[in-house]
Amino acid sequence: MQGRCLVTRFADDCIMGFAFEADAHRSMDVLPKRFHRFGLTIHPEKTVLLAFQRPPSRAPSARGTGTFDLLGLTPSWAKTRRGYWGIKRKTVGKRLRRCMKGIGTWCREHRHAPLNEQYRALGAKLRGHDQYYGIRGNFKRLAAVFEHTERAWQYWPSRRSHTGHLNWQKFAGAVRQKRRLPQPRSIHNISQARDSKVMRQTGCRLCGSALAKADGYRGTG
Repeated sequence: MQGRCLVTRFADDCIMGFAFEADAHRSMDVLPKRFHRFGLTIHPEKTVLLAFQRPPSRAPSARGTGTFDLLGLTPSWAKTRRGYWGIKRKTVGKRLRRCMKGIGTWCREHRHAPLNEQYRALGAKLRGHDQYYGIRGNFKRLAAVFEHTERAWQYWPSRRSHTGHLNWQKFAGAVRQKRRLPQPRSIHNISQARDSKVMRQTGCRLCGSALAKADGYRGTG
């Protein structure tokens, strides 16, 4: 290796960052051969080589800097409140839509259950969602799930019968005030200082000028 590199692995997901693009290409050529020695193969569609480069300090946007999905989150470059570039993570769009669809389906199937039972189940779902996706910089998508859950909970109990319509004013007064769902909150605080440390470890001002993401290791024997 001509420069520094970093490797992060969780179960069968792995991400590698390199200071130089030549090192990334060299590793991508060697990895399949090394995995073959242990009877493993790298998923050909989920393994990609892309640039993940910090934009210039005066760049108006982060277009062309590359992004990827890892463990349900999409890291990307974004401006902080102080105007510096930093790595922020947000929920993958496909995961977000699946979560909202699942909550709507649950509210429809359990609309005849007692309100207290619905309240406890929806509260547990929101707390579990925040425990995983409640990372710094992802608050907007946490709030989107919360608002969707409230509206689904107001909509489906109103469809219990033709006389049981529950408009938003009645819902806010009779249900929302007495059974408040847990508010979205960021639980995991990964500071920009940690990202800056990773940048220094790569030996340059880039969080890996070339980055390889390997996903889905499969056994062949």
